[in-house]
Amino acid sequence: MFCRGVTSYGPFWDRVLEYWKASRERPDKVLFLKYEDMKEDPISHLKVLAKFMGLPFSLEEESQGLIEEVLKLCSFDNLKDLKVNKNEKNKNGRPYSMFFRKGEVGDWANYLTPSMLERMSKLMEEKFDGSGLNFKFS
Repeated sequence: MFCRGVTSYGPFWDRVLEYWKASRERPDKVLFLKYEDMKEDPISHLKVLAKFMGLPFSLEEESQGLIEEVLKLCSFDNLKDLKVNKNEKNKNGRPYSMFFRKGEVGDWANYLTPSMLERMSKLMEEKFDGSGLNFKFS
């Protein structure tokens, strides 16, 4: 169903490409971040996010370790362990815990068969071809 675009918010591919395109056309209004990139270099991406929001970190804040503290508070493990994410449900009755697995780049591949992985890979290449957008698979 996902590959056919049958999701709660419409086809994933279209939605991602719309935001990607908007971020290229209006970089002052739309910031496009990928989880994989954030995991690879969280400090740089947090600085970019703070600056985009008009609240860049000062040199003093950086030297005091504020960036690392924010990263700790916003870490996958910290968010996953919050009471609300362990015990409560969203407005559709789904538990917030369903949004958390391991927080590892590429872990989604462990939930698919080899043929599903091949199909996803081909579909992503096809849908994102020529856009300049790419995703790391592992």
